Amino acid sequence: MAVKNIIVLIKQVPNTNEIKIDPVTGTLIRQGIPSIMNPDDKHALEEALVLKGKTGAKVTVITMGPPQAETILIEALAMGADKAVHISDRLFGGADTLATSYTLMSAIKKLGEFDIVLAGREAIDGDTAQVGPQIAEQLGIPQVTYVKSVEINGNKLKVQRALEDGYYDIEVETPVLLTAIKDLNKPRYPHIGQMFDAFNREGKELILWGAKDLEVETERLGLKGSPTQVFKSFSPTIKRSGEILGSSVDESVKKLKTRLKERHLI
Repeated sequence: MAVKNIIVLIKQVPNTNEIKIDPVTGTLIRQGIPSIMNPDDKHALEEALVLKGKTGAKVTVITMGPPQAETILIEALAMGADKAVHISDRLFGGADTLATSYTLMSAIKKLGEFDIVLAGREAIDGDTAQVGPQIAEQLGIPQVTYVKSVEINGNKLKVQRALEDGYYDIEVETPVLLTAIKDLNKPRYPHIGQMFDAFNREGKELILWGAKDLEVETERLGLKGSPTQVFKSFSPTIKRSGEILGSSVDESVKKLKTRLKERHLI
């Protein structure tokens, strides 16, 4: 099987260690919060680059987001991606997973032929794990989620899908969509020279597409095309602090037994 074109979906997300909720609006406070490439998406990108090294395939990354999301596209190009597509338009604002998957699917179709679509299992700012599977359904292609390894096996891919107590070995034909988990690989760090080349577009292509560039139905975009509405977001109240018992397992167990005996629970 000749894998020629791989598409990777990436998302810019706020660093979850810094997330705060506006107590009045109930929405995320993003101003002044550092943003990163979604961790699971970085594992998806790394796997695409590994497959590129084995097959010579072309790797294209796509992100949907505001202008500042371009920074993760530059990072992806520096890691080794060949082409980047930035989908940005006010019409995309407020999209739920259905509207997001429709928009990304439209961009994938506009790119043309592909063999593999790779995405992270889920985004850390939403934790829905819905966008990847929804894209596969709208494209009408098979999907394998929670992927922990990928091998090219003749004219098929051999994929391991992680379960809580083991894994499935699955053979699947292309085109296919795969969602990655952290066990899949360890993402590489781009060389400083590659960062400069990516920033200056040396041998790299970064395209900006708005709603008019995609063959889309505008009523299916953004807030208008989102059947899911978030009623309220809030940070949970911390009622009491936790305590670490000891620096080793044996010490922790010993202290825990003492505490439980003191309370007459054992």
